[in-house]
Order: sequence, then structure tokens, then C-alpha cells
Amino acid sequence: MKKIIAVILFILCGGCFGETKKFIISSPEIAHKGRIQSAQVFSGFGCTGKNQSPSLTWKNPPEGTKSFALFAYDPDAPTGSGWWHWVVYNLPVKVRLLPMDAGREDGSLLPFGAVHGKTDFSTLGYGGPCPPEGDKPHRYIFTLYALKIEKLPLPPYSTPAMIGFTVNQNTIAMTSFLGYYSR
Repeated sequence: MKKIIAVILFILCGGCFGETKKFIISSPEIAHKGRIQSAQVFSGFGCTGKNQSPSLTWKNPPEGTKSFALFAYDPDAPTGSGWWHWVVYNLPVKVRLLPMDAGREDGSLLPFGAVHGKTDFSTLGYGGPCPPEGDKPHRYIFTLYALKIEKLPLPPYSTPAMIGFTVNQNTIAMTSFLGYYSR
């Protein structure tokens, strides 16, 4: 009976015990479920964008977070395994934003200590959307992981699969948003 009363009080009280702040990531250039703009589109393979990574901000990482990792992924790419557009890891715990074009291959706009992983373009840094012409709109999922370790123990030029495996072994929480693009 006491358990039932406690549950009823909890439901009726709602926010009495304090609201849990949600871990979220967003971009001013890409509204969640919005269309990706030409500044973020790849330059090559018939696409004529500027290939600039969007600026990203996040807030409310969970307690125990020691670093972050970021992935941008297209599950709709006609490869059988999707397409990794951007991989960044060892983002310091105090960082809460990446400026536009932080995905430059040289890493010059990344926070100190952060590392680019290889993309499916076989390069480091950001590679924007460039789906096949006439294909349905592709989903581009930007996911930020809160990790329980400061640095991923990975060799240079690790693949997205190797980074993803290590990230998944150390994830406390994750947050995502997605944009669409077609041509």
C-alpha cells in the first residue's frame, strides 16, 4: 500500500523533485529534421557546396562525463553500410561548442586535444552530404556521445568502425539531431 501511495504522490507532484535537464545537441545552421543548406554540402562528386561543417552546441552532459565524441552519419547512402561524414573524438569535457567549419581536414578549429577520425571519403575532417542525384532525401544524423574516459586509446587514422566500437564501450549518454538533403 505504501508503494502505491508513493507512486501516486510522485505522479501528482510531477516536477516537485526537480526536473532532470536533458542532454541535447543542436545547430543554428541545421534545424532538427530540417533541410541542410549548401554551406554544409560536399564540394565534389557533382555537388557544389562549401563543405563547411555546421556549428554545434550542446548542454547538460550527464554527471561523470569526461570527454565527448561526435559522429555525422548517413544511413541512407547506397553502400549497404551507410556513410560516415564526420568523426571527432577526445573533445574535452569543458567544450560545449564547435564553430562552423571546425571540420577542416587540418583540425585547426578543433579544441586542443580533439582528434578527427577517418570518414568514408578516406579523409580526415568533415565531408558534407552529396547523395545520388534524384535519390530520396537522405538523413544525416549528428550524434554526440558523453564518455566516461578522457581519451580514447586509438591509433592515428582509426576508422569509424574502430572509433565507434571504442565509443560504445565508454558511453554514458548520447544525443542526436538530424537534417535532410537531396539533389
